[in-house]
Amino acid sequence: MKKLKNVKAYSILFFTALLIFSCKKQKKNTLSSRVEALPYYNEASFTPKWIASNDKELKDFHKIPDFEFTNQHGEQVTQDTFKNKIYVTDFFFTTCPGICPLMTKNMHLVQEAFKEDNSVLMLSHSVTPSIDSVAQLKNYAIEKNIGNNWHLVTGKKQEIYDLGRSSYFVENDLGEPKGIDDFLHTENFILIDKNKHIRGIYNGLNKNSVKQLIADIKTLQKS
Repeated sequence: MKKLKNVKAYSILFFTALLIFSCKKQKKNTLSSRVEALPYYNEASFTPKWIASNDKELKDFHKIPDFEFTNQHGEQVTQDTFKNKIYVTDFFFTTCPGICPLMTKNMHLVQEAFKEDNSVLMLSHSVTPSIDSVAQLKNYAIEKNIGNNWHLVTGKKQEIYDLGRSSYFVENDLGEPKGIDDFLHTENFILIDKNKHIRGIYNGLNKNSVKQLIADIKTLQKS
């Protein structure tokens, strides 16, 4: 009987330890947002602006302007596509041998996190639109297992570059004006809220940064 009690005691200790370890592991793999409400951004230095969501200042605060592109399905993609949606945007090209494959892999984390949630979308702009035709984007989407919640878009190069530099502020070269002949290449992911405001910038090459992005999207959904 004493031996049986000892076995039970050891069993309880073992499963208790296992439960604690599992909880710690789960906590380690799950990031939460660093704040209860995300800041706003309106310029290239990405200095956070802490503004209440009902503040009148937001009426004239920086927003992403209207745009019109074509996605991998040959469909027109405009601001109406993202009406009442949260979206994550980046800039890439399908023939990129360097950072783009890793960025695409990490954007997949966002796709998978919200694959059952149509209120969150992704938008990837080609910076070589003359090469990245609709057919090219379609093949890339199939190859990379890109779903319907993720738009790969092509369009006028000038519009894409102006939008990236002047509206999303994706390049870090502050104070160095660039033209259409200067290649636009950035690893940044930008988080946009339902009102077209920028709410975060993240390193698309860093898995932990992308996990933080996912956590911040969930925070944004609650606001």
